[in-house]
Amino acid sequence: MIGSRICRILIYILFSRATLCQHSYFGARANASIADMLMLADDANGDGFNMNEEQIVKFIKPLDRGPYFDTSATKNVTSLVGKTGHLNCRIKNLGNKTVSWIRHRDLHLLTVAESTYTSDQRFTSIYNKQTGDWSLQIKYPQIRDSGVYECQVSTTPPVGYTMIFSVVEPITSIPGGPELYIDLGSTVNLTCIVKHLPDPPLMVHWTHNNQEINYDSPRGGVSVITEKGDITTSYLLIQRAQISDSGRYSCLPSNANSKSVNVHILNGDHPAAVQGANTFVGLSLNVLVFIMVFAHM
Repeated sequence: MIGSRICRILIYILFSRATLCQHSYFGARANASIADMLMLADDANGDGFNMNEEQIVKFIKPLDRGPYFDTSATKNVTSLVGKTGHLNCRIKNLGNKTVSWIRHRDLHLLTVAESTYTSDQRFTSIYNKQTGDWSLQIKYPQIRDSGVYECQVSTTPPVGYTMIFSVVEPITSIPGGPELYIDLGSTVNLTCIVKHLPDPPLMVHWTHNNQEINYDSPRGGVSVITEKGDITTSYLLIQRAQISDSGRYSCLPSNANSKSVNVHILNGDHPAAVQGANTFVGLSLNVLVFIMVFAHM
């Protein structure tokens, strides 16, 4: 009799722990297992524990959680104007449920399973059988396509996972433009800044009056330094400015819009407002010198 009581106590402790773990996920659904557990424990008599394998598996086997989202993937996706974007949704235990994509801006149903439900054929749902991923592909995205999109599973009620899609247009700028006035014989430093790029440009070209600059020309004293990153900066340095250095200079990143500035080399006095432009160039030159010194340390 004592052995039977000990057996019941052990059964109660083991199954209570299992039930509490399940209850943390499934709430009231786990409550029924407590009564069942006690009933089975009562079956343990003086002859010993008589639960069969099927009864044990009933409690040890975890309850079916149903479809749920893998939230490890990023919720924020940025794409360049005109460059195809992908919103990736990874779902576990999908079973026979259906996946849909919805645009929150107008609550427009875009896709159901792998079928497109919008007249805008730029939107396509792609399923990857190996990973279980459902991706919304957006071809030729425009600024207006930015916003919140939802990956939704057809449970009752439906469950969804929202993602933020941002479409950006690269910005290329040359501070101090569009007109720069430089003293004859001084140093010209043109700074080209490129922002909002998914990847740094492979090359940044400079032209003078629509002709690519030759850094090995007999004129000499012309060099360029380009720093690539989230923000790419290219410095064009022209020493001992000459009248022939006047003209239109353009910065041409390989994957962004170009930007131009008109440079005027002046011989003699000029207004105070023009001096301000030279002050800006002088400050930029100090920054460039610091970068060059640091790079050779």
